[in-house]
Amino acid sequence: MEIDYSNIKVIGFDADDTLWVNETYFREAEDEVGHLLSHYETPNKIDQELFRMEMKNLPTYGYGVKGFVLSMIELAIELSNDRVSNEIVGKILDIGKNMINKPIELLDGVEDVLKTLSKDYRLILATKGDLLDQERKLEKSGLLDYFHHIEVLSEKQEANYEKLLKHLDIKPSEFLMIGNSLKSDILPLVNIGAKAIHVPFHTTWQHEKVSKKETNGLEYKTVDNLKEILSFIKTK
Repeated sequence: MEIDYSNIKVIGFDADDTLWVNETYFREAEDEVGHLLSHYETPNKIDQELFRMEMKNLPTYGYGVKGFVLSMIELAIELSNDRVSNEIVGKILDIGKNMINKPIELLDGVEDVLKTLSKDYRLILATKGDLLDQERKLEKSGLLDYFHHIEVLSEKQEANYEKLLKHLDIKPSEFLMIGNSLKSDILPLVNIGAKAIHVPFHTTWQHEKVSKKETNGLEYKTVDNLKEILSFIKTK
């Protein structure tokens, strides 16, 4: 069934892995810490335990590099039975600093899409993660001027989006969300009556994965590249 976007007044964009590369750096960091801690456990076991540690700490630290680094340090302490060296802890901290200081690599067509859509729609950025880090990345990206509003959410669930739309004073039927995560950017929006477009990234964090059963019967569009949306989102 064809999806009607004619009522859309505001378009929301996710940031990480929708506008610029992000998850790739987390995977690289996991490989690095797996190597650092390899004399305590196998790389596969370290991956599993790090994910467990991240999930345990998520309510405390939230999303982003800082919480990730703290989880890596806590895992190092746990796996070493409190014997991890200051040198390894220092190297883990360096991994985190290197992640934060990565250059921004925009995904294909991002600026062209934002430039085109910003002429006819109010654009907002709706992301989750560490506030300071997201603000830094947005500033470095050169995309700040395209957005009317920036919202860094603690979670991306139905209640969070409903609160955001109320703040923006728009109806769900007037809002379109674009992002790479089915769990965070698509399902919650469709469930509250908004529109959503899925732009998959080649790497998906385990926490963001959903089953086919969870998406059955839901009305949303998937595109291979952000530029594709210009073929069906009306612009002047």
